Amino acid sequence: MRRLNISHVTEYLFSEPVTLLPHRLLLRPRESHNVRIESSTLDIFPGHTLQWKRDVLDNSVALVGFFGMADRLRIASNVVIQHYEDNPFDFLVDDYAVSHPFDYAEAERAELAAFLRAVYPDDREAVRGWLDGAGLSRPQETFSLLDQVNRRIAGQFSYQMRETPGVQSPALTLALNSGSCRDFAALFMEACRHLGLASRFVSGYLFTSDFDTGNGSTHAWVEVYLPGAGWKGFDPTSGEVVGNRHIATAVARHPESVPPVAGSFIGPGGSHPMPNVTVRVGTLAT
Repeated sequence: MRRLNISHVTEYLFSEPVTLLPHRLLLRPRESHNVRIESSTLDIFPGHTLQWKRDVLDNSVALVGFFGMADRLRIASNVVIQHYEDNPFDFLVDDYAVSHPFDYAEAERAELAAFLRAVYPDDREAVRGWLDGAGLSRPQETFSLLDQVNRRIAGQFSYQMRETPGVQSPALTLALNSGSCRDFAALFMEACRHLGLASRFVSGYLFTSDFDTGNGSTHAWVEVYLPGAGWKGFDPTSGEVVGNRHIATAVARHPESVPPVAGSFIGPGGSHPMPNVTVRVGTLAT
Protein backbone atom coordinates (compact mmCIF):
# COMPACT_ATOMS: atom_id res chain seq x y z
CA MET A 1 0.00 0.00 0.00
CA ARG A 2 1.19 3.51 -0.86
CA ARG A 3 -0.08 6.71 0.76
CA LEU A 4 -0.33 9.65 -1.61
CA ASN A 5 -0.95 13.32 -0.92
CA ILE A 6 -2.73 15.13 -3.76
CA SER A 7 -2.59 18.94 -3.72
CA HIS A 8 -4.54 20.80 -6.39
CA VAL A 9 -4.65 24.61 -6.25
CA THR A 10 -6.56 26.75 -8.76
CA GLU A 11 -6.33 30.57 -8.58
CA TYR A 12 -7.87 33.35 -10.65
CA LEU A 13 -6.88 37.01 -10.31
CA PHE A 14 -9.22 39.72 -11.62
CA SER A 15 -8.29 43.32 -12.45
CA GLU A 16 -11.30 44.50 -10.42
CA PRO A 17 -13.99 42.87 -8.30
CA VAL A 18 -16.41 40.54 -10.07
CA THR A 19 -19.46 38.54 -9.10
CA LEU A 20 -18.58 34.85 -8.91
CA LEU A 21 -21.35 32.55 -10.05
CA PRO A 22 -21.73 28.98 -8.69
CA HIS A 23 -18.83 26.60 -9.37
CA ARG A 24 -18.77 22.83 -9.74
CA LEU A 25 -15.74 20.93 -8.46
CA LEU A 26 -14.66 17.38 -9.32
CA LEU A 27 -11.54 17.07 -7.17
CA ARG A 28 -12.27 14.17 -4.84
CA PRO A 29 -10.91 10.80 -6.07
CA ARG A 30 -13.31 7.95 -6.77
CA GLU A 31 -12.95 5.32 -4.06
CA SER A 32 -12.65 1.67 -5.14
CA HIS A 33 -11.18 -1.65 -4.04
CA ASN A 34 -7.67 -0.18 -4.49
CA VAL A 35 -8.23 3.51 -3.59
CA ARG A 36 -9.38 4.68 -0.16
CA ILE A 37 -9.61 8.29 0.98
CA GLU A 38 -7.91 8.94 4.29
CA SER A 39 -8.63 12.68 4.49
CA SER A 40 -9.96 15.41 2.23
CA THR A 41 -10.09 19.19 2.71
CA LEU A 42 -11.15 22.16 0.59
CA ASP A 43 -9.89 25.68 1.27
CA ILE A 44 -11.85 28.22 -0.79
CA PHE A 45 -11.73 32.03 -1.01
CA PRO A 46 -13.86 34.19 -0.97
CA GLY A 47 -16.77 33.49 1.40
CA HIS A 48 -18.96 30.69 0.13
CA THR A 49 -21.42 27.91 0.74
CA LEU A 50 -20.47 24.30 0.01
CA GLN A 51 -22.72 21.35 -0.80
CA TRP A 52 -21.60 17.82 -1.67
CA LYS A 53 -23.55 15.42 -3.85
CA ARG A 54 -23.16 12.28 -5.98
CA ASP A 55 -24.07 12.59 -9.63
CA VAL A 56 -25.69 9.93 -11.83
CA LEU A 57 -22.31 8.19 -12.38
CA ASP A 58 -21.44 8.30 -8.66
CA ASN A 59 -18.85 11.05 -9.06
CA SER A 60 -18.35 13.11 -5.91
CA VAL A 61 -19.32 16.71 -6.78
CA ALA A 62 -18.81 19.86 -4.68
CA LEU A 63 -21.19 22.72 -5.48
CA VAL A 64 -19.87 26.12 -4.37
CA GLY A 65 -21.89 29.34 -4.09
CA PHE A 66 -20.18 32.68 -3.33
CA PHE A 67 -21.07 35.76 -1.29
CA GLY A 68 -20.65 39.30 -2.67
CA MET A 69 -17.87 40.36 -5.03
CA ALA A 70 -14.16 39.56 -5.08
CA ASP A 71 -11.04 40.29 -7.09
CA ARG A 72 -9.64 36.78 -6.76
CA LEU A 73 -10.74 33.16 -6.47
CA ARG A 74 -8.70 30.44 -4.82
CA ILE A 75 -9.70 26.78 -4.60
CA ALA A 76 -7.23 24.52 -2.80
CA SER A 77 -7.94 20.80 -2.51
CA ASN A 78 -5.78 18.52 -0.39
CA VAL A 79 -6.49 14.80 -0.33
CA VAL A 80 -4.63 11.89 1.24
CA ILE A 81 -5.39 8.49 -0.24
CA GLN A 82 -4.31 4.92 0.40
CA HIS A 83 -3.44 3.39 -2.96
CA TYR A 84 -3.16 -0.38 -2.99
CA GLU A 85 -1.17 -2.33 -5.56
CA ASP A 86 -3.32 -3.54 -8.42
CA ASN A 87 -2.07 -5.68 -11.31
CA PRO A 88 -3.86 -4.19 -14.34
CA PHE A 89 -3.55 -7.49 -16.23
CA ASP A 90 -5.12 -9.64 -13.50
CA PHE A 91 -8.55 -10.16 -15.05
CA LEU A 92 -10.53 -12.61 -17.16
CA VAL A 93 -12.91 -11.71 -19.96
CA ASP A 94 -16.08 -13.77 -20.39
CA ASP A 95 -15.72 -16.41 -23.11
CA TYR A 96 -18.20 -14.77 -25.48
CA ALA A 97 -16.25 -11.48 -25.43
CA VAL A 98 -12.70 -12.81 -25.78
CA SER A 99 -12.77 -12.23 -29.55
CA HIS A 100 -13.98 -9.09 -31.33
CA PRO A 101 -16.53 -8.39 -32.67
CA PHE A 102 -19.09 -9.52 -30.10
CA ASP A 103 -22.44 -8.33 -28.79
CA TYR A 104 -22.90 -7.45 -25.14
CA ALA A 105 -25.39 -9.55 -23.20
CA GLU A 106 -28.87 -8.05 -23.36
CA ALA A 107 -28.97 -7.08 -19.66
CA GLU A 108 -25.60 -5.34 -19.84
CA ARG A 109 -26.36 -3.63 -23.13
CA ALA A 110 -29.32 -1.83 -21.59
CA GLU A 111 -27.03 -0.36 -18.91
CA LEU A 112 -24.24 0.42 -21.39
CA ALA A 113 -26.37 2.09 -24.08
CA ALA A 114 -25.18 5.63 -23.31
CA PHE A 115 -21.54 4.54 -23.48
CA LEU A 116 -22.01 2.92 -26.90
CA ARG A 117 -23.47 6.03 -28.54
CA ALA A 118 -21.06 8.31 -30.42
CA VAL A 119 -20.42 11.73 -28.90
CA TYR A 120 -19.05 13.07 -32.19
CA PRO A 121 -21.34 11.53 -34.86
CA ASP A 122 -20.05 13.91 -37.56
CA ASP A 123 -16.57 12.38 -37.10
CA ARG A 124 -17.72 8.83 -37.74
CA GLU A 125 -16.20 8.58 -41.23
CA ALA A 126 -12.87 10.04 -40.12
CA VAL A 127 -12.62 7.60 -37.22
CA ARG A 128 -13.65 4.65 -39.41
CA GLY A 129 -11.07 5.62 -42.04
CA TRP A 130 -8.31 5.81 -39.43
CA LEU A 131 -9.19 2.42 -37.95
CA ASP A 132 -9.45 0.78 -41.37
CA GLY A 133 -6.21 2.33 -42.56
CA ALA A 134 -4.38 1.03 -39.50
CA GLY A 135 -5.82 -2.47 -39.92
CA LEU A 136 -7.67 -2.23 -36.62
CA SER A 137 -11.15 -3.17 -37.84
CA ARG A 138 -10.43 -6.82 -38.59
CA PRO A 139 -11.67 -9.60 -36.24
CA GLN A 140 -9.16 -10.37 -33.50
CA GLU A 141 -8.71 -10.92 -29.76
CA THR A 142 -10.54 -8.13 -27.93
CA PHE A 143 -7.83 -7.07 -25.50
CA SER A 144 -5.21 -7.17 -28.25
CA LEU A 145 -7.37 -4.84 -30.33
CA LEU A 146 -7.72 -2.34 -27.50
CA ASP A 147 -4.01 -2.50 -26.75
CA GLN A 148 -3.20 -1.83 -30.42
CA VAL A 149 -5.55 1.17 -30.64
CA ASN A 150 -4.10 2.52 -27.39
CA ARG A 151 -0.49 2.14 -28.53
CA ARG A 152 -1.27 3.43 -32.02
CA ILE A 153 -2.55 6.75 -30.67
CA ALA A 154 0.42 7.10 -28.33
CA GLY A 155 2.88 6.32 -31.10
CA GLN A 156 1.31 8.14 -34.04
CA PHE A 157 0.31 11.51 -32.58
CA SER A 158 2.41 14.30 -31.07
CA TYR A 159 1.52 15.33 -27.54
CA GLN A 160 0.73 19.03 -27.14
CA MET A 161 -0.16 20.62 -23.82
CA ARG A 162 -3.15 22.91 -24.34
CA GLU A 163 -4.20 25.43 -21.69
CA THR A 164 -7.39 26.35 -23.55
CA PRO A 165 -10.58 24.72 -22.26
CA GLY A 166 -12.50 22.13 -24.19
CA VAL A 167 -11.68 18.99 -26.14
CA GLN A 168 -10.66 18.66 -29.78
CA SER A 169 -12.96 16.56 -31.90
CA PRO A 170 -11.46 13.23 -33.03
CA ALA A 171 -11.50 14.45 -36.65
CA LEU A 172 -9.46 17.51 -35.69
CA THR A 173 -6.95 15.41 -33.74
CA LEU A 174 -6.58 13.16 -36.78
CA ALA A 175 -6.13 16.17 -39.07
CA LEU A 176 -3.59 17.91 -36.82
CA ASN A 177 -1.82 14.67 -35.87
CA SER A 178 -1.45 16.13 -32.37
CA GLY A 179 -3.39 16.83 -29.21
CA SER A 180 -3.50 16.80 -25.43
CA CYS A 181 -4.31 13.88 -23.15
CA ARG A 182 -8.01 14.74 -23.21
CA ASP A 183 -7.97 14.91 -27.04
CA PHE A 184 -6.31 11.48 -27.28
CA ALA A 185 -8.83 10.10 -24.78
CA ALA A 186 -11.72 11.46 -26.86
CA LEU A 187 -10.30 9.81 -30.01
CA PHE A 188 -9.77 6.48 -28.24
CA MET A 189 -13.27 6.60 -26.77
CA GLU A 190 -14.91 7.28 -30.13
CA ALA A 191 -12.84 4.55 -31.80
CA CYS A 192 -14.07 2.09 -29.18
CA ARG A 193 -17.68 3.10 -29.65
CA HIS A 194 -17.31 2.76 -33.41
CA LEU A 195 -16.08 -0.79 -32.77
CA GLY A 196 -19.11 -1.53 -30.58
CA LEU A 197 -17.19 -1.37 -27.29
CA ALA A 198 -18.72 0.61 -24.41
CA SER A 199 -16.30 3.29 -23.22
CA ARG A 200 -16.25 6.30 -20.94
CA PHE A 201 -13.99 9.31 -20.43
CA VAL A 202 -12.00 9.52 -17.18
CA SER A 203 -10.59 12.63 -15.54
CA GLY A 204 -8.07 12.44 -12.71
CA TYR A 205 -4.44 12.66 -11.67
CA LEU A 206 -1.24 11.02 -12.83
CA PHE A 207 1.51 10.24 -10.30
CA THR A 208 4.98 10.22 -11.79
CA SER A 209 7.71 10.16 -9.14
CA ASP A 210 8.75 12.00 -5.99
CA PHE A 211 12.02 12.74 -7.78
CA ASP A 212 10.37 14.52 -10.72
CA THR A 213 9.85 18.29 -10.69
CA GLY A 214 6.11 18.93 -10.50
CA ASN A 215 5.53 15.29 -9.66
CA GLY A 216 1.89 15.12 -10.63
CA SER A 217 -0.61 16.45 -13.12
CA THR A 218 -4.25 16.41 -14.06
CA HIS A 219 -4.78 13.76 -16.69
CA ALA A 220 -7.40 12.06 -18.85
CA TRP A 221 -7.80 8.50 -20.09
CA VAL A 222 -10.54 6.02 -21.00
CA GLU A 223 -12.25 3.01 -19.46
CA VAL A 224 -13.72 0.25 -21.63
CA TYR A 225 -16.28 -2.22 -20.37
CA LEU A 226 -15.14 -5.83 -20.86
CA PRO A 227 -17.67 -8.50 -19.80
CA GLY A 228 -16.29 -10.49 -16.88
CA ALA A 229 -13.55 -7.94 -16.18
CA GLY A 230 -15.58 -4.75 -15.76
CA TRP A 231 -14.32 -1.26 -16.59
CA LYS A 232 -10.65 -1.46 -17.64
CA GLY A 233 -8.54 1.66 -18.11
CA PHE A 234 -6.40 2.56 -21.13
CA ASP A 235 -4.16 5.63 -21.37
CA PRO A 236 -3.67 6.59 -25.05
CA THR A 237 -1.23 9.36 -24.12
CA SER A 238 1.35 6.84 -22.90
CA GLY A 239 -0.06 3.72 -24.58
CA GLU A 240 -0.22 1.85 -21.27
CA VAL A 241 -2.95 -0.07 -19.51
CA VAL A 242 -4.03 1.99 -16.51
CA GLY A 243 -2.38 0.96 -13.24
CA ASN A 244 -1.61 2.48 -9.88
CA ARG A 245 -0.10 5.68 -11.35
CA HIS A 246 -3.61 6.77 -12.31
CA ILE A 247 -6.07 8.23 -9.80
CA ALA A 248 -9.58 8.83 -11.16
CA THR A 249 -11.76 11.69 -9.93
CA ALA A 250 -14.66 11.47 -12.39
CA VAL A 251 -16.06 9.41 -15.26
CA ALA A 252 -18.40 10.65 -17.97
CA ARG A 253 -20.11 9.78 -21.23
CA HIS A 254 -18.98 13.11 -22.75
CA PRO A 255 -15.35 14.33 -22.51
CA GLU A 256 -16.30 17.95 -21.83
CA SER A 257 -18.58 17.28 -18.86
CA VAL A 258 -15.98 16.60 -16.13
CA PRO A 259 -13.40 19.42 -15.82
CA PRO A 260 -11.88 19.59 -12.30
CA VAL A 261 -13.15 23.16 -11.78
CA ALA A 262 -16.04 24.69 -13.72
CA GLY A 263 -17.84 27.98 -13.19
CA SER A 264 -18.26 31.53 -14.42
CA PHE A 265 -18.42 35.15 -13.27
CA ILE A 266 -20.06 38.47 -14.08
CA GLY A 267 -17.68 41.39 -14.55
CA PRO A 268 -16.61 44.22 -16.85
CA GLY A 269 -16.42 43.46 -20.55
CA GLY A 270 -13.05 42.18 -21.64
CA SER A 271 -12.26 40.47 -18.34
CA HIS A 272 -10.22 37.37 -19.17
CA PRO A 273 -8.39 36.19 -16.06
CA MET A 274 -5.89 33.42 -16.68
CA PRO A 275 -5.91 30.57 -14.19
CA ASN A 276 -2.85 29.52 -12.24
CA VAL A 277 -3.08 25.79 -11.52
CA THR A 278 -0.61 23.84 -9.40
CA VAL A 279 -0.86 20.07 -8.93
CA ARG A 280 1.42 17.99 -6.70
CA VAL A 281 1.12 14.25 -6.05
CA GLY A 282 3.65 12.86 -3.60
CA THR A 283 4.14 9.85 -1.36
CA LEU A 284 3.74 9.91 2.43
CA ALA A 285 5.14 7.57 5.06
CA THR A 286 2.99 4.50 5.68
